[in-house]
Amino acid sequence: MIASSTGPVFVDDVIMGTGSLRLRALDEADAEAVAEGCADAETLRWLPLPTPYPRDLAAEWIRDDVPLQRTSGRGIVRAIEYDGAFCGVIDLKKTNWRALTTEIGFWVMPAARGQGLAGRASRLLSDWAMEMAGIERVEIRSATGNFGSQRSAVAAGFTQEGVLRSAGIVHGGRVDLVVFGRTRDDV
Repeated sequence: MIASSTGPVFVDDVIMGTGSLRLRALDEADAEAVAEGCADAETLRWLPLPTPYPRDLAAEWIRDDVPLQRTSGRGIVRAIEYDGAFCGVIDLKKTNWRALTTEIGFWVMPAARGQGLAGRASRLLSDWAMEMAGIERVEIRSATGNFGSQRSAVAAGFTQEGVLRSAGIVHGGRVDLVVFGRTRDDV
């Protein structure tokens, strides 16, 4: 965490990694892959992203919204990279600096699913948030039917804590969300 004129923000010039897994800043060269990942049917099943999701929209999101997430203090967005290949996006969002809490969101490219990348990336990002930014609690929220995301949360060391009824929105309507938590005591 660093202080800015608007309050605390996450440090941006950091690359997190372990082995072949890296979490790095997004850049406009990622726009095509982001557009492809955000247009995937399984991703759209669980995330209320715009549809269609063209490359121009992805480039605008990377150029405008990603930096704003950090400079506003709300969070930080990272590309998930494995063996040098773009594999998805992970972010910290809804950060509350007073309570020292934040939430992780992620999606993984279809070709990279089933390799444990979301779980490993979530552990890496939550460890970093707690150790380097002083965050005390990190959550992952997943639609009750999104078993892949739930497995990723458990693999990352998060504990299932309960269900928030009608707390999320997907293209198919309202959904219940399973809440997973990880605290500094869990690291």
